[in-house]
Amino acid sequence: MVKKFLPFILWTLVIFGLCSMPGKSIPKINWLELLSFDKFVHAGIFFVEQLFLMHALISLSETSFFKKNYKWISVFFCVTYGGCLEIMQYTIFSERSGDVLDFIANSTGCVIGLFLFNPLAKKIKWLA
Repeated sequence: MVKKFLPFILWTLVIFGLCSMPGKSIPKINWLELLSFDKFVHAGIFFVEQLFLMHALISLSETSFFKKNYKWISVFFCVTYGGCLEIMQYTIFSERSGDVLDFIANSTGCVIGLFLFNPLAKKIKWLA
């Protein structure tokens, strides 16, 4: 069972590491800013987070509260995690700033993951 949660746990740590990096460590590419590339990155990261957590939760026993409510639990966790990271960027991490638009992008990625999980699980055997 722990094996099913490993991708989610590792990805969660990767996100934390990326979000806690000092701002000067993040490359500045002006033409990407014009395309709001940063928001697509945030949405994509949390889209993957959502898929990993849903995959892990559905692997639990049939009678598990977490399996029965895997969609809402995963959305709640991922959106909350995205919000907490933005707050930590604003208050704790050096040379970083929390951004409401980043939080919205994080949450959007979670919601997209929620709706695309079942169609993707049918096509990607690993998710099923």
